[in-house]
Amino acid sequence: MPRKAPTAGTASKSEPQDNEKLVTRRLAPEVRERQIVLKAVEHFATHGFSGSTRELARQLGVTQPLLYRYFPSKEALIDRVYEEVYQWDTSWEALIRDRTIPIQERMVRFYSSYSTVILRREWIRIFIFAGLTREGINSKYLARLRERVFLPVMAEIRSAYNLPAPAGAKQREMDLELIWSLHASIFYLGVRKWIYGLPVTHDIDDHIARQVDAFLHGVPAALEHASPQTARAKPGSRL
Repeated sequence: MPRKAPTAGTASKSEPQDNEKLVTRRLAPEVRERQIVLKAVEHFATHGFSGSTRELARQLGVTQPLLYRYFPSKEALIDRVYEEVYQWDTSWEALIRDRTIPIQERMVRFYSSYSTVILRREWIRIFIFAGLTREGINSKYLARLRERVFLPVMAEIRSAYNLPAPAGAKQREMDLELIWSLHASIFYLGVRKWIYGLPVTHDIDDHIARQVDAFLHGVPAALEHASPQTARAKPGSRL
């Protein structure tokens, strides 16, 4: 029996799909690369780094060889995904060191801005997957966090409360452990939401303000008690 022709003004089911494929094939190289990166971010955030490039190519509607024209290996694609997700705002560093602003306000403003970047699904999930399955991939980011945030923040706290600089490696490590406690409490909001699927507060800025307030009510005293001057004080000389 002859196939019934589509009525006037109605396209066949295959026609839009064919047209879409033609449009996709004609994308400019920079547009195609951007499309691949964004889809790869979503793909690895969902499946981890065990997600296959074959499946990624299928989701993009392209062949795997075409994918490899833009990224010669899965490793290269993952590196590009990491660059896309873990971008760094250098204004954070200037804010941390701006002593015209009270230390508490600086910390609240920094973490409020930082949280808008890190408390996203792709940021949290890719970071966790990387920590579990790709040894060393997070090391560069964590080293930057240590040098550009943790140590400067603790130096600014010591300055704001008239406390001496760390007297050695042991005290610097103590500083790092203290600031990790604050940082982790904010990062963990993302873990609760995007890893455990648990509800978190909708007012992140208010949560951060309270966390910083609690932190600054306890940490300066802890630093003072751990200072060499305090350690050398005679028993009973100060409370």
